[in-house]
Amino acid sequence: MWRLNLIVALALSAISCDNATPQKSVPASRPASSSINPDELRQQADKGDVHAMYNLGVMYAEGRGVPKDDKQAVEWSRKAAELGDAGAMNNLGVAYANGRGVGKDDKQAVEWYRKAAELGDALAMYNLGVMCANGIGVPKDDKLAAAWYRKAAELGYAPAMYNLGVMYANGRGVPKDDVLAYMWVSLSCAQGYEKARESRDLLDKWMSGTQIKAAKRLSSEWMDKHQKK
Repeated sequence: MWRLNLIVALALSAISCDNATPQKSVPASRPASSSINPDELRQQADKGDVHAMYNLGVMYAEGRGVPKDDKQAVEWSRKAAELGDAGAMNNLGVAYANGRGVGKDDKQAVEWYRKAAELGDALAMYNLGVMCANGIGVPKDDKLAAAWYRKAAELGYAPAMYNLGVMYANGRGVPKDDVLAYMWVSLSCAQGYEKARESRDLLDKWMSGTQIKAAKRLSSEWMDKHQKK
């Protein structure tokens, strides 16, 4: 039994959370670059159009349709964020977390992620989970990290599903539960998240058939429930 437990522990050590660079929000709409007139968009933004402000922030951050300019990206993202746009709040948090267009400030990043997360932005929830899991800008808190990953996962965000599965696999912030670990990792995998596919394949090798069957049933129930919403 000791040998079996050791093998399982070694397998789990190969499954780790994805704590890469926090995720930016995508534009409110995704037209091709050639279809966007930056001057018209700026005119709309100057008239108070928060979506135009948000899109200008993304365009400057990515150099899409305009020269890449991190300071301009921050300026427009801040304007949209101050008018209550959750995606812009998250993007402003990303700017602070990475020191792009503004001085690096992890506490400010956390503050903007929190504001966006409280408005229901899944990427901000995920980013806040990453900060809590790693003790960046806040005290390290696995329970809080798992809670934020869960909120984002329930909204269908694949990287958060994966990280929540890893938390269950390793008993970090939640009780260790291999069935729930497989459930969340497989849900992430179903959305094409490649890292989840690798971890699911690893779990397949040492979990029992009964456990996997139970996990797949839970995954199916989750998908049925959320597809009806």
